[in-house]
Amino acid sequence: MATTNGTQPEGSYFEQQRALLVNDVAASLERVLQNINKLNRSLEGVIAVGNEFGQVEGLWSQFENVMATEPEKEGAKSAKEGAAEEGAQR
Repeated sequence: MATTNGTQPEGSYFEQQRALLVNDVAASLERVLQNINKLNRSLEGVIAVGNEFGQVEGLWSQFENVMATEPEKEGAKSAKEGAAEEGAQR
């Protein structure tokens, strides 16, 4: 089946549409890959910023632990002093 202008026949309608869809899918996958790479870079940035606060978080955690233990010690000390005063009054 030779054509008069010397080019090969273009193929059936199905083959043309399949080629168009394959190109669309390839372009879409390329966009997905680019967006995943952008997301990965963004997540790396968020993690880096979060890691910068690690030391600050550690200090606040220590502060919280110290503040949580102080009332318990003071409460026990007050109870001992109260018991000693009652014993002295008797």
